[in-house]
Amino acid sequence: MLTDDTKDAIRATYARLKEGLPGFRPRPAQARMIAEVAKALALEGGAAAIEAPTGTGKSMAYLIAGHAVARAQKKKLLIATATVALQEQLVERDIPLYLKLTGTHAKVALAKGMGRYLCMRNLRMAAASVQESAQLGLGLDADLALWSKPPAERDRQALGRLAGAFERGEWNGDIDAAPDAVSDFLRPMVTTTAGGCTGRRCAHFSACPLFAARRAIGDAEIVVANQDLVLADLTMPNGQENFGGVILPKPEETLYVFDEAHHVPGKAVDRGASEVHLNAAVRQLSRLGRQVHAAYSLTDKEVLGKLALDAGDAKLQELSDGLEALERDIRLAWQPDPDEREPVYRGSLGQLPEAWVMHAGALYALSAEIQRWLGAVRRAVAEMSEGGPTQEALARELGMGLERIDRQVSTWLAWTTDDPEHAPPLARWVSLTPERHLVCHASSVSAASLLRSVLWGNASASVMTSATLSAGGNFRGFADAVGLPDEAATLSLPSPFDLASQARLEVPALAALPDAREAHAQAICDWLAEHLDWSAGNLVLFTSRAKLDRVLQKLPLDKVRKVRAQGSLGKAQLVAEHTADVEAGKGSTLFGLASFGEGLDLPGKLCETVVITQLPFAVPTDPVGATYAEWLESRGRNPFLEVSVPEATRLLIQYCGRLIRTEADRGRIVLLDRRVVTKRYGSTMLRALPPFQRVIERT
Repeated sequence: MLTDDTKDAIRATYARLKEGLPGFRPRPAQARMIAEVAKALALEGGAAAIEAPTGTGKSMAYLIAGHAVARAQKKKLLIATATVALQEQLVERDIPLYLKLTGTHAKVALAKGMGRYLCMRNLRMAAASVQESAQLGLGLDADLALWSKPPAERDRQALGRLAGAFERGEWNGDIDAAPDAVSDFLRPMVTTTAGGCTGRRCAHFSACPLFAARRAIGDAEIVVANQDLVLADLTMPNGQENFGGVILPKPEETLYVFDEAHHVPGKAVDRGASEVHLNAAVRQLSRLGRQVHAAYSLTDKEVLGKLALDAGDAKLQELSDGLEALERDIRLAWQPDPDEREPVYRGSLGQLPEAWVMHAGALYALSAEIQRWLGAVRRAVAEMSEGGPTQEALARELGMGLERIDRQVSTWLAWTTDDPEHAPPLARWVSLTPERHLVCHASSVSAASLLRSVLWGNASASVMTSATLSAGGNFRGFADAVGLPDEAATLSLPSPFDLASQARLEVPALAALPDAREAHAQAICDWLAEHLDWSAGNLVLFTSRAKLDRVLQKLPLDKVRKVRAQGSLGKAQLVAEHTADVEAGKGSTLFGLASFGEGLDLPGKLCETVVITQLPFAVPTDPVGATYAEWLESRGRNPFLEVSVPEATRLLIQYCGRLIRTEADRGRIVLLDRRVVTKRYGSTMLRALPPFQRVIERT
């Protein structure tokens, strides 16, 4: 429990913060948040969900409370964010400021996923492949080569600059802080995956940026990680009949704070998703077979993993034949509509045709056997005392092949496992790519059961916070999505801003509703052309790329010239150009999708009008959401009112939050979707929005 000594330490730290921060203004919401975070984290197994609007000062609140409790209990404080941007803000600005102002000393570590660190082995192999490519075409054996085609000159130069910066100690190997932006093509050449990493057996282990970062975690009091890495760690078996503590500190010794926690349900569902591209899987098995032959030859072994080479070949061929047989059955049974852009066959309540399930059962047994055998083959290669570049390349490729087999095992197991009687079923479906290739998918539809088992049941204590977790103060939707314990505290803090005087919510009298796609796109275009202040800074948010593009096509050319649309440039460059034009008095309008509706910070004149073109309801054809909705309906519940409306409301509040970022900001939010007026659920959504001044035009 929260002791008097810990309370005194928190009060003293907060007092030093108030004294040291120029222009500090007491915020009752921040003080309340400090108290609630401290109470939750001090309780063994404690849990809380705290909604803290923009301006609350939530990072300082959870740092003050969390660090004090962690020190008192001799535990780690782990802050998990959804975005790299917030990670960097915490490590580079917020935490140093907290430590400086409060006179506190603490070691801080930044933890990222493996794909965000330089792999020295792959960098050297890529450079070697460049040299050999110049002389021998593609250089190494095609099954082991990093380059699928001769590299361009810019890629050769980029490799040299990365290697030079790292060797001179000018760069620590964090890809996000690379001296040159690492292109999407080059990135997989200079990073690795869990399967491709040989850990301590690697010749470059002592200088590895990833393991240097991992070692720093062990010494740190405060660890900042992304949510994907935290969820990956929590779901890793640790060899002690439990989960977590493989990469990050042990859950029972950790106090967790999930910032941007509205992303947690989706990320946790993604952790349990798997898929197999049937055509690619068959091709990859052929390549894997050649690599296995190389492994037997290199190790000079007749038997690896209790299988002779001929027997292993037979297993790979049997799996390949089984995949092709499943594909034939699916194509015979399912005739997609040729007019559909992304055809999907979804099993009702997760149930697929019996013939497909029988195929999946056989594929599961085979892939699980190959998984065990391939693991032994890879270990034999990795443990060789001297194998040179060929050994390193082969160990990497076998590891990546093993990852692909792991995905097959997960997918076929999910296709054949019976669903629990009183829990939502798994979503199981097949999709068709634009190239007409079949992909088999499986996913849980709710994060609740996973988080109950790996987080709430294992962590010392956990707090989830965000600017938007509830629907107007109602936490039921979020609590159901994350499996929040019944005894957990929930708190929605008021905004520190005077929103009634700073912002106005307008709902114009548009004639068209979003259902009439073409008419609604024209109505949006007409309103923007006539009523938007094009000489100011604006943000216009869309729910689909198609509608964004359609409105751009319909806008007058003089207006289009003032638009910066998401996707035309990188997000940072778009915002920089937008800022420059607004500050120069030219006016600029950003057109964006969902990612521009969250996390974009455009204070003052940079954004004086936010236009929300449509209520952000989820796509109804999403197989995961559709399966969950179907299950709710089967139990007499209303998925639209229970899930769709609360989630759309939360997103709508998030989008509205782009407008008022400081106490000095003024502006308006314009909602071009009359369903908030014409539909019964609309009044519920309007009541949940912050207390802006309302101007709702009547038709």
